[in-house]
Order: sequence, then C-alpha cells, then structure tokens
Amino acid sequence: MKYHIIQLGCQMNISDGERVQKILDKMGFEETEVEEEASLLGIIACSVRQKGINKVYSRISKWNKWKRKKNLLTFVSGCVLPADKENFLKTFDLVFKMSDLPELPQMISQYGIVSPASMQSLDAGFNDLEKNNKSVNPAEFKLNDVKIKDTKPSKVIKNENIEDFWSITPKYSSGFEAFIPIQNGCDKFCTYCAVPYTRGREVSRPSSEIMKELKRLVDSNYKSITLLGQNVNSYGIDKKGEEINFSQLLEEVGKYGEKSGKDFWVYFTSPHPRDMNDDVLEVIAKYECLAKQIHIPVQSGDDQVLENMNRKHSMEKYRQIIHSIRRILPTATIFTDIIVGFTGETDEQFEKTKKIMPEFKYNMAYIAQYSPRPGAVSSKWEDTVSKEVKKQRFHDLTEELVKTSFEYNKKMIGKTYKVLVRGRDRNQEYLSALTEGKIIIRFKSDNDSLIGQYVNVKVESAVPFSTEGILLN
Repeated sequence: MKYHIIQLGCQMNISDGERVQKILDKMGFEETEVEEEASLLGIIACSVRQKGINKVYSRISKWNKWKRKKNLLTFVSGCVLPADKENFLKTFDLVFKMSDLPELPQMISQYGIVSPASMQSLDAGFNDLEKNNKSVNPAEFKLNDVKIKDTKPSKVIKNENIEDFWSITPKYSSGFEAFIPIQNGCDKFCTYCAVPYTRGREVSRPSSEIMKELKRLVDSNYKSITLLGQNVNSYGIDKKGEEINFSQLLEEVGKYGEKSGKDFWVYFTSPHPRDMNDDVLEVIAKYECLAKQIHIPVQSGDDQVLENMNRKHSMEKYRQIIHSIRRILPTATIFTDIIVGFTGETDEQFEKTKKIMPEFKYNMAYIAQYSPRPGAVSSKWEDTVSKEVKKQRFHDLTEELVKTSFEYNKKMIGKTYKVLVRGRDRNQEYLSALTEGKIIIRFKSDNDSLIGQYVNVKVESAVPFSTEGILLN
C-alpha cells in the first residue's frame, strides 16, 4: 500500500511532513509521488493565508470523489485554525494536531488499516465471503469511521505531547540538507498572524535533543542544517533556569562544528527583532560552521503600522539590528519579510517601507500582499486597502528589491565562492548552487555527482537574484 503527502506552507511544515513520512514508513507504507497510486492521502496544511486553505479544500474535494471508485483514507494536519478544523472534520477521515503524530498508527488502525501486512486479514475476510458464494467488490468495501468527539477547540491550542513528536526521527527529504525544529508555537500574537491559534504557545525543545539530532546529521555528512522555530531567538525563554538561551545553543552548535572537523553550514529562521541582540551575532562571528546569513523580518517600515501589527519592535530597534549585523558580520547577507497593504496602511506609511529597501540593501525580501485570516485579530477589522493598491505596492517594493539584489550580485563578479551544489538548474546544462549567504550561482557541468557537495565557482556574470560562473578544479 502506498501513501502520498502534500506539504503546504513554510519550512516548519516541510520538517513536520518528514516526521509523518517516517511514521508511515515504519508502518510499512510505501511513498509515491503519484497521488492516484496511493490509498493513504494526506495534507500538511497552512492556515497562514486563505490561498493555502483553498488548496486543501480543492484537493479533498477531488479525493472524496475518488472514494466512489476505490478505498481511500485521507488525513490533514499541520497549521489548522479552529474554524478550518471544524470544516475538515466533515471532509477528511482523520484530523489531528501534529503533536499527536505518535498516535497516528492507532488512528489508522481504527479505520481498519494497521499496515500493509494487516491487509492479509482483510483478504481473509474477502475469502470467507467468497466461500459463501457472495461477490465482493473491494471498491465498495466500507471502512468503519472513527468516532470523533465534536468539541469546540479553545482559541489558543495547547502544545501537549510535542516532545513525543520531536522524538520521532524524520525521513529526511534530502541527503545533504536538513531541518531541525528547536521550538514550536508563538507567544507574540501579531494581529495578522494565525500561528498562535494553529500551533499554540511557544515551547522549546530540549537542547540535548537538538544537539543529538544535529550531531547525527553532521556525522552523516549533511552540509546544510537549518534550525527552525516561529521565533528562534526566544528559544529557552519558556524554560528559564531549566534550559539555555538561543545564543548559548548556537555556541554549543559552533563548538561541535569545531570539534567534529566536518564542513557544514548552520542557518536559523526566523528570529524576531524584539529578541535579537548582539550576543547572537557575536557567536555567529566566532564559528565557521554558523552561516553568515541573517533572515530578520521587518514587515513594515512605519512605526504606526508595526504597532497595529503588534510587532513589539520599532524601526529604531530594527535599524540598530541591521547596523550590528553590518558591524559584527560584515560579509553577511540579509533577508527579510514584508507585508504590503496591511489594514489602514496609508500611502505615506508605505513610502516609509519603500525607503528602507535601499537603506538596508536586502539581498532577498519575501513580500506578501495582506489578506485577512479568520482567527487572527486583524480579520475583525475592515480591509481598507484595495487589491489593486496592494498589487501596485507589491510591484513597487519588488522593483526596489531588484535594484539592491543586482547591486550586490554585480560586486560578486570576478570573485571565487565556495558553494553547495543543490541540483540541476531549469536549464539542464547547468548545476545550481548556493553560497553561504544563499545567493544562487549556476555553472555549466554534466557531473551530477557534484550534487550535495561543496565546490569552488568563480562568478563571471550577474542578474538580480542570481549569478553565473565557472567551476574551478
């Protein structure tokens, strides 16, 4: 029997999906990339934007039509708002919190499928019916539904059993890049964000378990490792006196990097400006394995908009962070997140955001057009900015980003960079790689054995967001 999982949203959802895959593999299911081949179909959902939830509804509608012709079991987990959960309970066979993943085998067994081996008992049942001269069409064989208690979930979910979830060894989707969750949930309650209502309050994973997973990956020659959390630099705050803080965790990672003698880069995402201090940057500067790339979300360049978003940081604080990065990590690239068209954002307020683009010279910015999400505080407010204005502001910021990205990339021409080869470029004559700062460099090569390895490439040309070079021996 085969399974197919669709993963939507952020890197955290991808990491969660790897643990789901490991559980299903242990049960004896076989992964397939062709969903039509699967008898177990699942989605790791993302409630951050309505577009993501629309994809879930579209897919389950299709899957439920397939049930008329064959036996299927469907499930959904991930970031799911209470309102979406109520609807999913009516359309999916299984709806569960990611922290309840260790119970998934039991949930599946209640539907009459424990593992492919258990199908022998179903086959035996069919054989008994055939002996009684009754014809059975397996497509019409009905599984017994799990009785799910239909209760109203609380607004902010509890992160019960999350450590049991973390104890599951993932089925890593790559042999050289991996994610390590270090915390789950969020205590910041930004007014536009649904995460506290889908993942609950912040819970830090034991540092001993984080280091155990990191050591296992490093010893297995992984080259790129990303520490994941909704607010990584608030790591340990929920366990004061019991756990180290984020800079101390990075120190432990850096020390092991030196001790191991292995060559690898460690990234983290995403820090929150409110909790970002020089101590984190100073630790990164000390250790070669801690990558010189910082993703620091700004969301808006206007203090009033930031206050309306409940971001808990000012532009003065954010500028101090950028100045510290430039001073302590002069070679670091800087990425950010920005929302345009947030409720009440005026033209003047947007212009302030536009001005920070050339000021901070971002290498990359993930720009989103604001859309209300049911469950988030701002969903109760009138969405005052039109779609047309949001779209124009998105294009205006993108144009500014193109300028700063191109300016940086042109300065790379003539220089040689150590890069991690990640796979084939869209132009199959080229391999695509990333620098330590996550700048794309592509180069001509027919040697696929380089994928997953470090090589040296000399940059010969540049465009916004990427460069091209030649492979050096």
